[in-house]
Amino acid sequence: QVQLVESGGGLVQAGGSLRLSCAASGSIFSRSAMGWFRQAPGKQRELVALIRSGGTTNYADSVKGRFTISRDNAKNTVYLQMNSLKPEDTAVYYCNARRDLWPNNNYWGQGTQVTVSS
Repeated sequence: QVQLVESGGGLVQAGGSLRLSCAASGSIFSRSAMGWFRQAPGKQRELVALIRSGGTTNYADSVKGRFTISRDNAKNTVYLQMNSLKPEDTAVYYCNARRDLWPNNNYWGQGTQVTVSS
């Protein structure tokens, strides 16, 4: 089955940086849009960044200019480079894959905690 394996979460001080990685199943990666979502305590899960199979990207206004999503199709991996982190970025971050031909087919990573302290 489809599996997403995440890494890179952790604790960082405000102003610092982290890079999240998500490795996806090779059979679907190149044909999938990849997204990073996050969910803070008591809040709804929200889209942080999206990169489509064609390479176009979208970002939440709250992270635009600070976060960068990218993908390496040869490694079946999507990244989220997070710079200038703020305490408001504290959340569980989830990797998501949405298949181009079956957009209702969504696959999720296990989630990784990102904590930003002052």
